Amino acid sequence: MPKTHKALIVVTSHSELGDTGKQTGFYYDEMSVPYWALMDAGYDVEIASIKGGTPPYDAASYGKPEDRAAAVQRFIDNPASMAKMNATMIINSVDPKAYDVIFLPGGHGTMWDFTDPALAKVIGEAWDNEAVVGAVCHGPAGLINAVRADGLPVVHGLRVNSFTDEEERAVDLVGVVPFLTETELRKKGGIFEGTANFEAFAVRDGRLVTGQNPKSAEKVAALLLEALAE
Repeated sequence: MPKTHKALIVVTSHSELGDTGKQTGFYYDEMSVPYWALMDAGYDVEIASIKGGTPPYDAASYGKPEDRAAAVQRFIDNPASMAKMNATMIINSVDPKAYDVIFLPGGHGTMWDFTDPALAKVIGEAWDNEAVVGAVCHGPAGLINAVRADGLPVVHGLRVNSFTDEEERAVDLVGVVPFLTETELRKKGGIFEGTANFEAFAVRDGRLVTGQNPKSAEKVAALLLEALAE
């Protein structure tokens, strides 16, 4: 695949945490850490969402000025970056062959809309075009329905990671979320690897890079760059 030096980050458009009455969305730190890693490496990073426009974010990930993650603060202080976030491309308008890397940050919103067929199509076609595909925490929900040209799931036979079933139990959201990401990745033939609850962990298998939770964003970003360098 000819190098385009373009990257795509796809975020959720879903804002409601099931029937709990609580708000959710994408996780700002899981988005911003890989965003800046790619930008600083010279990639033109574009942002899409399932519905396009301004996506919802999880307020817990935004933080307060006194304790906000550095990558998040850098993002919200950067007018060009915020302009991208406030006018994301709709996923069904995306050309999968235009990018060297596609990355899926988490946030519980992904559990409701990352099963979208248009996202699965983008991931599958980008994979077949030899792009690097990455995801962290609940972002791997977007890998579950993605298939390769041979009809097998993208994750089939590959080492993979996500927010674990045990972590979902620990935050009391089993039965709130519509499925368990780890369970579904295993069903698709993914070789699941994880670590202790809420510890930083990421795994790379060739062009597939996945991480476990918000603490894993930096490890995922480093593995994305490693995969791109090859």
